[in-house]
Amino acid sequence: MNNKSDQAYKTIGEVVKLLNLKNRSNKSNPTHTIRFWEKEFKQIKPKILNGNRRYYDKKNIDLLKKIKFLLKDQGMTINGVKKLLNSNQSNELDEFSNKTISAENLKYKINKISKIIKELKINK
Repeated sequence: MNNKSDQAYKTIGEVVKLLNLKNRSNKSNPTHTIRFWEKEFKQIKPKILNGNRRYYDKKNIDLLKKIKFLLKDQGMTINGVKKLLNSNQSNELDEFSNKTISAENLKYKINKISKIIKELKINK
């Protein structure tokens, strides 16, 4: 792999951060969620190097974004998402879900900045 393609692939930890996944205790980095989705959704095919290191390309990351959007934001079931991904409606969701993901990420960042500002005012 040359440097350009290295940058195209992300580790499972980087993908968790990109998707802003959290586990129930609201701590970040639930890589188990992505591994679970990998088992459930055969469309997710990361490159696995050295026997266990997973690397995801843009296509896989976009698919994971879509799955997260459908499961977490739309409240669909795993079986519902499987049916949708296997249907031809799946591509129509790309633009919509990516815009929603961007908006959610922005809301998250705004909330974080607001908390920092409040803390700064309190600590003055």
